[in-house]
Amino acid sequence: MRYAIVVEKTERNDSAYVPDLSGCVATGQTVEEVENEIRTSIRLHIEGIREDGLTLPQPVSIVEYPEVAA
Repeated sequence: MRYAIVVEKTERNDSAYVPDLSGCVATGQTVEEVENEIRTSIRLHIEGIREDGLTLPQPVSIVEYPEVAA
């Protein structure tokens, strides 16, 4: 399965979340670090869902970068 992630820059660090996995978040000092952290967070989140006997959410988020006239 592939889940979309959203990475956002803040004044202090970078953060990421997974729209299709509620509560699955990570932070890091760089984009590379936050991407590594969110991958770990996704794995742990999925393990927790399975351990709880719940159904794993299907990825439904779509990521697009539309061209917009400035």
